[in-house]
Amino acid sequence: MKLAGTRVLVAGAGVTGRSVTETLTELGADVTVTDGNAERLAELDGLGATLEPGLDVPPEGTELVVTSPGWRPTAPLLQAAAEAGVEVIGDVELAWRLGQERERPPAWLVVTGTNGKTTTVGMLESILRAAGADAVACGNVGFAVLDAVRGGHDVLAVELSSFQLHWSATLAPRASVVLNVAEDHLDWHGGLEAYAAAKGTVHARSGTVVHNVAEAWSQRLADEYAPEGARRVGFRLDTPRPGELGIVEDLLVDRAYVGDPVQGAEELATLADVRPLGPHNVANALAAAALARAYGIPSAAVAEGLRTFTPGAHRAVVAGEVDGVRYVNDSKATNPHAATGSLLAQDGVVWIAGGQLKGASVDELVQGVAARLRGVVLLGVDADVIGAAVARHAPDVPVTRVDPGDHEPMTSAVNAAHTLATAGDTVVLAPAAASLDMFRDYAARGEAFTAAVDALRRERLGDGD
Repeated sequence: MKLAGTRVLVAGAGVTGRSVTETLTELGADVTVTDGNAERLAELDGLGATLEPGLDVPPEGTELVVTSPGWRPTAPLLQAAAEAGVEVIGDVELAWRLGQERERPPAWLVVTGTNGKTTTVGMLESILRAAGADAVACGNVGFAVLDAVRGGHDVLAVELSSFQLHWSATLAPRASVVLNVAEDHLDWHGGLEAYAAAKGTVHARSGTVVHNVAEAWSQRLADEYAPEGARRVGFRLDTPRPGELGIVEDLLVDRAYVGDPVQGAEELATLADVRPLGPHNVANALAAAALARAYGIPSAAVAEGLRTFTPGAHRAVVAGEVDGVRYVNDSKATNPHAATGSLLAQDGVVWIAGGQLKGASVDELVQGVAARLRGVVLLGVDADVIGAAVARHAPDVPVTRVDPGDHEPMTSAVNAAHTLATAGDTVVLAPAAASLDMFRDYAARGEAFTAAVDALRRERLGDGD
């Protein structure tokens, strides 16, 4: 990919834009960066690029546009570039092309889906490293894939969003998985079908296509996008068929990457190796194992990698125990599909929920978990929407609404949950909604929950402040 002397426009000056700009200037490209936020753009001063705020058309002579993933295809600048015949790609596509120029290109093992991506990629990285591979988790997990490629790693555990995949035209992973698809980012894509299609493109040039046989979208996208000649590997939460990974009693078992998948099977790990335990995380572990096995990782490393994996913050993390009640912080459950998995991992649940639903329905979620609910505490802008769903599908479950004027709404929510719970129950913060109506982000929401649980614990123990 010739970049020296090429006139490239970078759209967006955030984290991705900085990574792209640094790479392009180091490779000798003539780089211009644009962003509607002049202050953010100014932070790139000194990188050797021309900074132009608020461009609606590419500068004359532009030969390539590299866009940040959040920019929609309908953005005037990107539309103008397309109409002028200028290629528009994302940072992931740029990273792929640059990696292919290495003497030994890195192997890409790619994870996408609505929920579970970060956990699966973390498990995958841990498994790869347990086998001694030079591996790194990158992409939508906070470490730019472009920086990972430039770092010279042998194998990349890559989390990709639908935005990133939209701008990745020639990406050809060693193996790929779409974990699941549920309503999310519909405003960006224009509808569920388009959103799912963006996810499905991860398979279009993949060597091994992994899918969850119990997830309709995961199965459908594998069927529609797997290229001819690609290996197909399924996974399920029960006894695997030939060509699949699955569960036999308390064992994770492989019947895909074995000499005789009809007669043979290989034990990979036990359910006790998966943390935090729950059906959705077992599925994530099977997906990670399937991708790792596509890279040739031995079974012993799968077990070791899962045992040593540390779950990310605010993802089903136990925040404490008070009066025999566990408190679980799953603030990262920002949509109904994610919240469903979190709640189904428990038996008796007091559910703290609410925030910005972004138009998503919660009826199916409430129907699926109604039998487990001991109480519901609601907060945030869409509390009434969730409350109405609870009234329809779990009318006998007590519901408490936190007053939006409360000075410390999460403290009030945790205290209300405490009054609804009895010993043996679990209070779960799984909001099923975004956080920006009340908090800086989902992490701040999770931190507020953990602090409130700690304050409750100290109060019950008589520790005071």
